[in-house]
Parts: sequence; C-alpha cells; structure tokens
Amino acid sequence: MEIRTGFLIGQAIDELISRNKISAAFFQEEAMRLAVECREMAARFVSGGRLLAFGRGPHATDAQHVSVEFVHPVIVGKRALPALDSTPYFDGRMFIPIGARDILMGFGPPGGDPEVEAELARFHEKGILTFALPGGVGHYATPAPSSDPFIHQELIEVLHHTLWETVHVFFEHREMGRDVGESDFLYPFPGTAGNDTSQVLDDAASSIEAKASEVSRLRVEIAEDGSDLLARAAVAMYARVREGGKILTFGNGGSATDANDFAYDCMIPPSGMEPIPAISLSLEPANLTAVADDVGVESVFLHQLFAHGRSKDVAVAFSPSGGSENVMSCLKDARKRGLLTIAFLGYDGGEIGRKSLADFAFVVHSTHIPRIQEVHASMYHVLRALLESIRIHEVT
Repeated sequence: MEIRTGFLIGQAIDELISRNKISAAFFQEEAMRLAVECREMAARFVSGGRLLAFGRGPHATDAQHVSVEFVHPVIVGKRALPALDSTPYFDGRMFIPIGARDILMGFGPPGGDPEVEAELARFHEKGILTFALPGGVGHYATPAPSSDPFIHQELIEVLHHTLWETVHVFFEHREMGRDVGESDFLYPFPGTAGNDTSQVLDDAASSIEAKASEVSRLRVEIAEDGSDLLARAAVAMYARVREGGKILTFGNGGSATDANDFAYDCMIPPSGMEPIPAISLSLEPANLTAVADDVGVESVFLHQLFAHGRSKDVAVAFSPSGGSENVMSCLKDARKRGLLTIAFLGYDGGEIGRKSLADFAFVVHSTHIPRIQEVHASMYHVLRALLESIRIHEVT
C-alpha cells in the first residue's frame, strides 16, 4: 500500500502540473478572440438576447454551469442575465425558439459531437451568435484544448467562466461609459477607456490570461500540498467501492454542476476506464424542489441521503465557501452513518473545515469562486484518474 500511495502521489503531481503548459498556450492564443466575442455578447444581451447552452452526457453539465453563472452571478451586485440550459430541448435539433439576438453555445468532447456541431452550423448560417466548444464552425469556434477529455473540459470551464466575468465588464462599460462599478477585480483598469472599446479589449484579453495563470498557480499549490491527500483519498474511496459502495455527490449552483460532472465521470467515464457506481444528489430537480418546499432548503441533500446512503458509500461534497447549510447537514449525517466523507472547499475551508466534517478536505486557498471551482475540476478529475490507476494495479 505504501508503494502504491507513493506512485499515486507522483501521478497526481504530474497530472496537475501538466495541465498548466497546455492552459498557458491555449489562453495566450484565445484571449483576444474571447474578449472580442464578450463585447458582442454584451451587445446582444443589451438588445434583449439570451444565451442558450447545450451539450450531451458529461458535457450537459457544462451547459448547466454556464447557465447558472449568467443567471446567478457570484459577484455581488451583478445583474442576472438571461441564460438557459437548453439540453432538454435538444434531440439532434433544437426544439426551442431562437431569436435573432440570441447566443447559442454548444459543448462536446475533444473529438466533437457531430450533432451539436451540425446544429451550431445551422444557426451560424442564420446569423445567430454561436460558440462551438469545440468545433470548426461558429462565430467563436475552437479546436479542443487537449485530446485528454478531462483537461479539455477543465479548460473549457475556465473559458466559459471568463466569458461571463468579461461580459459584465463590457455590459457595464456600454451602459455607464467610463465607470465599470464593482468590476474592478475582473477588469484591471476600470474607468480609463471611455467609450473607446479598443483599450477595453486589450485589458479584457490581458485579464483573461491573468485568470488562467491564477488557476495554474493554484494547481501548483495543490500539487505541492495536496497530492498526498488526493492519493490517500483515492485509496480510501476505492476500498469502499470494492466492498460494494457507491459515490454520492452534491453541491449548490455551479458546484452542483461539478457534483453532476463527477458522478458522470464515475458512471460514464472516458474510453478505457471502468464505471464506478455514483449518484449526484444535485441532479434530481423533483426531489430537490419537493424537499425544499415541504421541509426546507437545508434538507434537500439530507433527505436524499436517507434514501440512498449506506455505510459502505462515499459522500463527496462541493462547497467553495465551506459553509452551505444543506451541504454541512448532509456531511454530518453521512459521518454518523459511517460513510466516507470528502469535501472540495475554498477560502480557508469554512465551517466544514473548522468542524472537521470531512475525512478528506481539499481546500483551494482562493477567495474567487470561479477560480476555486476551476481547480476543483482539476482535482476531482485527477482523483478519478487515480481511482482507475488503483483498479488497474488490482487486476494486473
């Protein structure tokens, strides 16, 4: 077990660090293109347009994530912008009305999703602002940042986070002329460009690259300080799965989409990996709304844990603040029931960290929720890869 853990630590370090070179090259190439499209997105929103995002399988969680970030931005004082996860209305074709000022964003794996790309191309010809992530046809179309499905998805998450952050810069610049208000941490030189958006474009592109660099710095920090914990968590999780346990994931908002994605990665993993039993408690809208209405929001995960949780299982929580009441109550009960508990946290770990509610607590030391979630994605993807490495060593 000691040799295996040492091997896993090395793998975790290598995987986390290897992402940074790919990220730097990708965002250096794409930052200005993204800034230009953010300016156009802001203009569309001002004129009544909506963002409609869609994808399939694990990439449906990208559509969920981008939608919630635009509708419910984590920046205090930012307005809700109309966005919708339109995946439920897509079945080879989009069965939802799309207006001339709307924005269509399609997500897929590194090799692309032919039906998603075909639908994007169809609307691109009609003048709809389209984002192909990845793809070859669209107002913004990019090849996959990496052939590795996990790295690809992580960098696309950084990309769409910087989109909504930067759209607010242009949105406010357009409305207020020279004052970007509370966007100062998003946009490094507020109030200097007046109505000349050329300077805003340069600064926005630089800001996008700076955000990607910050994620890389945080990955290095995790590689140096958290690889041992990732390895030990993987060993503990695999032991539960081998005994017949399953993984239960949960979180709120953007972290709900992380919980959904990790469950997908377990159940429907990339080619070559074996499935692991998993359920996302955040992917059950009827249960969530029923419990919220009849009992209270603080119990939406707890009641599902009553139904699904067994002592052999693993509870995996996502909470950047470390203080979400519904997450904490679920973790507390999971520990009482004997489940292995894992938490992905931000800031200083919050109440979950202080009260030691998780057997393994991974803390991204940042105060910017987008950056925290982006590093969480790298961490749980690496954790999933470690679980597969343990399986392979078991059978060989």
